[in-house]
Amino acid sequence: MTALRRHRKLSAIWSSEPGFRGWFSSVNHSDLGRMFLVTAFFFFLVGGVLAMLIRAQLATPHSAFADAGAFAQFFTMHGTIMMFLFAIPTFEGLAIYLLPKMLGTRDLAFPRLTAYGYWCYAFGGSMLLVALVFGIAPDGGWFMYPPLTGPLHSPGINTDFWLIGITFVEISAICAAVELCVSILKYRAPGMSLDKMPIFAWYALVTALMILTGFPPLILGSVLLELERAFGLPFFQADLGGDSLLWQHLFWLFGHPEVYIIFLPAAGVISTIIPVMARTTLLGYGWIVASAVALAFLSFGLWVHHMFTTGIPLMGLAFFSAASTLVAVPTGVQVFAWIGTLWKGRPEMHLPMLHIFGFFFTFVIGGLTGVMVAVVPFDWQAHDTAFITAHLHYVLFGGFVFPILAGIYYWLPLVSGRKRFFRLGEVAFTLIFLGFHGTFLAMHWVGLMGQRRRIETYDAETGWGAINLISSISSFIMAIGLAMVLVDVLIHAFVAVRGGRNPWKAGTLEWASMSPPPAYNFASLPHVTSRDAFHGDPGLANRLAKGEGYLGDPQSARRETLTVDIATGDPDFMVIYPGNTRLPILMAAVTGLFFLSILIKLYWLTPLALAGVAALALVWVWRLGARTDAGPQDAGRGVTLALAGETEKSPGWWGSVFLLGANATFFGSLLFGYAFLWTVAPGWPPQDWLAPSLVELGIGGAAALTSALAMRLAIRGNRHRARPLPGLAFAITATLVTAVTFAVLLSRVPPPDGHAYAATLFVLGSYALCHALIAGLMLAFAIARARRGYTSPARQAEFHIVSLWTDYLAVIATLILLAAHLPGFLA
Repeated sequence: MTALRRHRKLSAIWSSEPGFRGWFSSVNHSDLGRMFLVTAFFFFLVGGVLAMLIRAQLATPHSAFADAGAFAQFFTMHGTIMMFLFAIPTFEGLAIYLLPKMLGTRDLAFPRLTAYGYWCYAFGGSMLLVALVFGIAPDGGWFMYPPLTGPLHSPGINTDFWLIGITFVEISAICAAVELCVSILKYRAPGMSLDKMPIFAWYALVTALMILTGFPPLILGSVLLELERAFGLPFFQADLGGDSLLWQHLFWLFGHPEVYIIFLPAAGVISTIIPVMARTTLLGYGWIVASAVALAFLSFGLWVHHMFTTGIPLMGLAFFSAASTLVAVPTGVQVFAWIGTLWKGRPEMHLPMLHIFGFFFTFVIGGLTGVMVAVVPFDWQAHDTAFITAHLHYVLFGGFVFPILAGIYYWLPLVSGRKRFFRLGEVAFTLIFLGFHGTFLAMHWVGLMGQRRRIETYDAETGWGAINLISSISSFIMAIGLAMVLVDVLIHAFVAVRGGRNPWKAGTLEWASMSPPPAYNFASLPHVTSRDAFHGDPGLANRLAKGEGYLGDPQSARRETLTVDIATGDPDFMVIYPGNTRLPILMAAVTGLFFLSILIKLYWLTPLALAGVAALALVWVWRLGARTDAGPQDAGRGVTLALAGETEKSPGWWGSVFLLGANATFFGSLLFGYAFLWTVAPGWPPQDWLAPSLVELGIGGAAALTSALAMRLAIRGNRHRARPLPGLAFAITATLVTAVTFAVLLSRVPPPDGHAYAATLFVLGSYALCHALIAGLMLAFAIARARRGYTSPARQAEFHIVSLWTDYLAVIATLILLAAHLPGFLA
């Protein structure tokens, strides 16, 4: 087969539907990555306009540009858009587009999950924009502190838009994080062991794990606050046993790691670009990986850094101050490694390097001011002043936007297959750099003079007017520069001339594909023997196009790729992807209907929407699998591999592991909240305890454990050619008994609107009941699949996935029953 015939055949297999319809049915990672990035930068544009409105209001004393209500919506939506709708989705889009190409594979692990995540992001973000257009946008700050955002002080729908819209958007982040973790660990070119992965893949892996750990506390906080607003459950009301500080703990358990979730992907971009621009290899690859991992761990020990003024005990202040200072060490390791790479190479001042130097200058200043606010006495003085706002922007804009702009100009020739025609980028960089520092250096200054954050006006006698005017003028200069970047990219996309492959002479695998890359990325998959595979083998691209790698001879209309052993990179099994489908957008729309029903208080619609999501999920998974054993498959280069469905640890198993990891973080945060209220909140102990019951405790715990054990019996029966149905029937019966136990527990809980204790027990019981129903649904699905012939001793993957969920149910059911009954026994 010639290279041209191979290209045409693979294109027919992998391409999306042509034209406008393809946007709604595509599951190709390149399409979805571009869609993420375009949507994210649209939100960046909206957030930038809001920033200009803020600066216009603050340019002069007693400005009448906007009233207090509109200004509150401006700064709330600006922060919300930049943090939730721009920064994280930009990382997701960049990683979704680049990683399969960098890793030498054809797509991500779960293409339909990627599409579902995108549409959840688009719908959730649109919900917030609709609120902004109609003047009912959130107005409580992007951090939404109770009691100001509780039902008493914010009775309108504004806060509900934030709580529900952000939770909807965060589904997208969790989907992308699960997708990226499984893809990076399993979907790599054969031979690409962990120590041969591109450095950007390491950063993306660490960031995805941080998302799975950092986002669930915020999701929990949003759920609890919405329950308080909608149904009166008093989690944050001090007079009923709640505590508003619980929200701050949950929020900043997410919020401070969020800063590093934003920074680490940008650091991955820098670590990728600097060696190419310096014509050398990255100095200290292992040290950089270790420092990224260390930064991720340390970032979760800093959340009280934002709460130094809330009455934290002195020992806690000392611990979190030390941790906040210590986090500078792994950051410094990375900065010195980048400087060392430049020192040993021969840097060339192309446009991406200008933005990286802008990053160095800006981020180092932001890091130094970060060390300043980590010192408790200084933080007591600077807290909630414009100094903190300026520090935040130095870290986030300097640590994210400058590197992302460098990445745009670096990978633009790959995406478009063109080279730059006009040279607006250099002028744009100058305006952005000067405008940024003029804006936020002035804000540091005026913050030290005492200007508070989030004020819409001030008196002329304060002496802040001239400084604020300089800051506002500079911000408009920065906005002009960013607009010029947009114009430059559009000119590049539509006017620039055709360019050659790999104009930067880079060594990573994305440049071994065509420019722009085809839908399938590689005509055959490479075998990797070094970290910079393309440098060590200049003829690699041509050999892959000729089909000399793995899966180079498409024999059928199947979308095929390989997975590898996590550590060694040896070929593991073969994966058959599903084709184009509109199921993800339909499922996202029904998920949106669930959130919309809560927002507009149509609660009768909520269970119908949940049923619709469950039905679509069953359709989603039913389409996978086969009724006959396929046996070993020819993967090329003399290698035969089993299909993913004929293994114990399939991609779905790995996806469930990471999803349950995020779920466990959510559950752990809920237990933390229960313990926090118990030990810190006023109004404890409550007057009414749940009446303890040894019978309920014993039956519920035994049933959940029996379900997990019965699933293992079903797996053993299937493996030894016995029928798995008896074990499955036993498991589903035990699961239903578990569900009934928790339904009974919920009926005995004291009125949940009377005290935070009862409200927390109600949420714990509902959480267990929900997971019992999910496990029961999965077991019913497994029974149906076994009866229809979709399982066999070889086709066993689905049983192992269900077993993970029954094991998780056993653990959480036992812990929740103990948390519910032990206080009553002790009392």
